[in-house]
Amino acid sequence: MTSELRTRTIVGVALIAVALGALLSGGLLFWLLLVVAGVLMQGEWGSLTGANADQRKAAMFAVSIPLALLCPFAAGIGWPVLIAGAAAFFFILFTSRRITLALGIPYICVPITALQFLRGEQPYAYGLLLAFWALGLVWATDIGAYFAGRSIGGPKLAPRISPSKTWSGLAGGVLAALVLGFLLHRFAGLPIQLAAASGLLAVAAQLGDLLESHMKRRAGVKDSGTLLPGHGGVMDRLDGVVAAAPLAALLYLVLVQGG
Repeated sequence: MTSELRTRTIVGVALIAVALGALLSGGLLFWLLLVVAGVLMQGEWGSLTGANADQRKAAMFAVSIPLALLCPFAAGIGWPVLIAGAAAFFFILFTSRRITLALGIPYICVPITALQFLRGEQPYAYGLLLAFWALGLVWATDIGAYFAGRSIGGPKLAPRISPSKTWSGLAGGVLAALVLGFLLHRFAGLPIQLAAASGLLAVAAQLGDLLESHMKRRAGVKDSGTLLPGHGGVMDRLDGVVAAAPLAALLYLVLVQGG
């Protein structure tokens, strides 16, 4: 194992351990981890969109307001968060004159709100299952896509955006997500509708990855940041979650609560 791969593995395991610990705890700790990740992502988003240091700092402050209101001991999920998010969007837009920078607000706040919603479902263990389903499928998709792409190869998925991604990798990611979804149904009680829809989350995760790859290509950088050795920035680790989490919440609302 090379030193780079060793570093990547150690940091990756540590990140998963922190995420699982916060997920198991739920409540305040889970919210706090999401807030820290969201603020850091806003800074990286600003760098990718060409904002200067002052604009990035202002945007990081602005996004912290709706995220703070998501605290279980504050407003929680509801109209105050939506209003604060809209205010943060227009504040960034009018002060920076950069709509691309302002779009970081929904990019960050929507998936964090979705994860808070899923984790907050009752009973406590059910909320844990739903949030783990949303996050775990992204991890499964990444693993399945990596091994299928490396072992099978074949036509490129989006060569102009991300030359390393293949259609076989996408298929492997979808298969891995479906396997995890049905395992969670069989052994943890995940609703069968969500297990069957797990492949859609895998596609969403890959689209989220491609969106960030497109932004990095336009910015002329390899990674969104340098905070995580061997992994790049926070966005590099959570780009799939950004797309998958809102879809997971929507599928739960439509297929389970509305079914």
